[in-house]
Amino acid sequence: MNAKTDADANADAAATAALLVDARNLLGEGATWCARSGRLYWTDIEGASLSRYDPRDGSHVTWEMPERLGCFALCEDEGTLLLGLASRLAFFDLATGDLETIVAIEPDLNTRVNDGRCDRQGRFVFGTKDEAALVQTIGGFYRLNRDLTLERLPLPAPAISNSIAFSPDGATMYYCDSPTRQIRACEYGADGTIANDRVFVALADETGVPDGSTVDADGGLWNAQWGGERVVRYDAGGRETARVKIPTAQPSCVTLGGALLDTLYVTSARADLTAEALARDVHAGGVYAAPAGRTGVAEPLFQGSRRRG
Repeated sequence: MNAKTDADANADAAATAALLVDARNLLGEGATWCARSGRLYWTDIEGASLSRYDPRDGSHVTWEMPERLGCFALCEDEGTLLLGLASRLAFFDLATGDLETIVAIEPDLNTRVNDGRCDRQGRFVFGTKDEAALVQTIGGFYRLNRDLTLERLPLPAPAISNSIAFSPDGATMYYCDSPTRQIRACEYGADGTIANDRVFVALADETGVPDGSTVDADGGLWNAQWGGERVVRYDAGGRETARVKIPTAQPSCVTLGGALLDTLYVTSARADLTAEALARDVHAGGVYAAPAGRTGVAEPLFQGSRRRG
């Protein structure tokens, strides 16, 4: 009998995810584990809400948002989140629900904020998507710096930005324009410079498009593949090393969390599914979990501060 490869071992360890929260989100996204509090956050974009789940007692809290919430980041200030709302970035006070707008995003375009993550230097990197029925590449990728200045990154304009993640050392940025079915990578300097933009992975499966991603401590990229009922792990060279079945049609975003950062949490969506599909996919829009067989990296905190006075 042949010895198992590293990929085989990981596939066995995390072969199928189980339903964790029957959230019934229209468009669950933004899975983010807060290592500081031991809680899982995510957004229902089309439901215009933010959720927090504590796996220690099963408690689930939801905040209604004034507009759709595309993405968000944990902040150095523990009681604050940085929100990527559809039209703007804002600080959100978890205790009071107060919002403080930072900057409007693409006010002259029919776009909204979509995917986003902090880089290892504590700056928020995010992208937008076209809102038109015939989606075009009119969006952009941006970085909110620690001093709250906004800059557009020199990356190709996306139709639907996704898969933003950073290698453990912060030197590689991953991102995608989902309709291309390619995940890209580029060199990402500590000073924010970008170079050597290239294709990292081109999806070979007939189903599924790349959606949200996270990285593990070994440098592997975990990607939720919308329409493919799966999360796939790629090593730093772009080789598939593990595949987790998600028993719902539209997995959307992933994070590694839990006490040891070794649980894979996956959001999903029920938007755009027909009545017949929903009858078969009864937990669409739920949050799923599986042992990853790998250890994650604590989510970076946004280092910028709210304006006072």
